[in-house]
Amino acid sequence: MNSNKRSNIYTSSLPSSASDLAESDLKSILSVAITAAKKAGEIIVSNAGGADVTKTKANPRDLLTLIDPLCEKAIRETVLEVFPSHDFLGEEDVPPGKEASAAALDTKLNAEDGKDFLWIVDPIDGTSNFVHGMPLCMPSVACAYKGQVVVGVIYDPHRDELFTAIKGLGAEMNGQRISVGLQNSISDAIVAMGSPPGEESLRMSLVGIQALMPKVRTIRMLGSAALMLAWVANGRLTCYWEYDLSSWDIAAGALIVIEAGGRFTDIQGNDFDLRNRKICASNGLVHEEILQTLNKEGII
Repeated sequence: MNSNKRSNIYTSSLPSSASDLAESDLKSILSVAITAAKKAGEIIVSNAGGADVTKTKANPRDLLTLIDPLCEKAIRETVLEVFPSHDFLGEEDVPPGKEASAAALDTKLNAEDGKDFLWIVDPIDGTSNFVHGMPLCMPSVACAYKGQVVVGVIYDPHRDELFTAIKGLGAEMNGQRISVGLQNSISDAIVAMGSPPGEESLRMSLVGIQALMPKVRTIRMLGSAALMLAWVANGRLTCYWEYDLSSWDIAAGALIVIEAGGRFTDIQGNDFDLRNRKICASNGLVHEEILQTLNKEGII
């Protein structure tokens, strides 16, 4: 584990804003998050053969099916039944486009309604995979307290792998502790990245491939941020970077990576918060070299 590099809001010790939460409170939140994620997972698996696209969102590569809102409804109802005073931000509630995504998060974080808890949810991360019947799609469920993510759950229903983390208490897969990989050279790194729908992020991704491919062991594009973050956390991947993501894509995964001993920053290596859209998650040992390689090519 590379715990000496945990220099962001997901650091292992509880921040002052979350210090008044008892461990029992966090475990209760985790239990509900697991139940909600598994309900969504059951819906995904029952439609695993694929789904029709009902509409596109920001562009023709950003898809929505009838199943996405069903999964979000299942998660929302599960959460609010137990925690009716908590707030909720789901991908399907927000108009398409990164501006709308950023504005929706700001509205929730700046709200003056006294709600300390905010659930941040992607009901099906990897919708394009889901549409084509590929078993690389899953729900991502996070709970933030006063702006700090304190619980994260990613449930892969196709492999029945449940990734969980509580802030300060480590990360697990199916109840067993997990940790990031031990690769300490970029030449040994398996790096994941996205195939983003936005024009600017697509252009930056192509630049990143050209920069990284000659230096790393291999590059993988799996089509689900949640899955790639979970796989960084348990060592299947060494690093995952992306030029533009929304809070629901990464809130749960960021906590799981850090609690598994990894590092999570923005593309410039700055402390990460929920508003940042350019991310890099790694085992920590190759983090700086990955960022230097990207930054040198103008990916900042």
